Amino acid sequence: MGTENVLRNLQLVDGRTVDIAIRDGIISAITPAGQAEGKTVLDGSGLYVSSGWIDLHVHAVPELHPYGDDIDEIGVKQGVTTLVDAGSCGSDRIGAFYAESLLTATNVLAFLNISRIGLERTDELSQLKWIDRDKAVQAAAAYPDFIVGLKARISQSVVKENGIQPLKRARALSGETKLPLMVHIGSAPPDISEVLELLEPGDVITHYLNGKSNNLFHADGTPLQGLLDAAAKGVHLDVGHGTASFSFRIAEQAKKAGIALNTISTDIYRGNRLNGPVYSMSHVLSKFLYLGYSLEEVIYAVTRNAALWLKRPGLADISVGQQANLTLFALEEGRKELTDSEGDVRVADHYIEAKGVFANGSLITC
Repeated sequence: MGTENVLRNLQLVDGRTVDIAIRDGIISAITPAGQAEGKTVLDGSGLYVSSGWIDLHVHAVPELHPYGDDIDEIGVKQGVTTLVDAGSCGSDRIGAFYAESLLTATNVLAFLNISRIGLERTDELSQLKWIDRDKAVQAAAAYPDFIVGLKARISQSVVKENGIQPLKRARALSGETKLPLMVHIGSAPPDISEVLELLEPGDVITHYLNGKSNNLFHADGTPLQGLLDAAAKGVHLDVGHGTASFSFRIAEQAKKAGIALNTISTDIYRGNRLNGPVYSMSHVLSKFLYLGYSLEEVIYAVTRNAALWLKRPGLADISVGQQANLTLFALEEGRKELTDSEGDVRVADHYIEAKGVFANGSLITC
């Protein structure tokens, strides 16, 4: 038997301070601080611990441009132990991406783009012939533990003259594969009301806090009835910050209207990681702390809520006998400039910073 390695004096978001003992990558004990027996591998005084962060919307195929990046650069190195690629690949290259994902420290899942070419171009739904039903069904059947849903980017620059037709095809594919849809919303046409009509419980709207003219809020800041109806019937709301899809103004309207915070995701890729406005998962989470959400609400949005949507509740579980899948982070005091996709700059006085993860049996520093 291996010896116990102990992460000491870590604070949970519910306020408790604990030691976590790990043997062979499995949590062997959780005790009050200072009580676990074993070799200290980290004194975490001043650090928080949560289950490993989950980013529900990233672009993690390095060779794709502009929407691509290296898996571990946007995964474990940012405190994210599980990332979900949001439709970088269609049926043409999902197999190659799956093979690549097995070689990384970060756990990877994927949405299958309904266009077989995926993000080889950024107008991947401009030709309906690229929505190959048979190939999509085959891909979904071939990778059932990897593919978690279907992705349809339904905005004018992607669908061109096809309007709502690609989403109607996506809906049919969803019925055949029994996979939910993640729908990217943006500029019209199609009008947002047409998109909302086609969504079903368990589907995901990503970019729900975008500030474009075709967004989910009226000019007076109140939510569209279609948004309220979608949320009430169980459509999942995902941030998908990205380069052009997060507005502080809209986020404040959503909070004021009592729209629940489901999942916070980054829509990160090389360009917006290096040049902003995304930078990192920590940076995006800090924006929601700034907006007045509690630390617990913010962390649940990248742990429990994401794990439940994925139907993998174990990903959010910190308990004896479970694989150790942990993110260590600090709540730092200090001035931090935060910029949204509209160029609106807000100044926070405290912020989140990922410090490390424990995943696949080892401690990795962020």
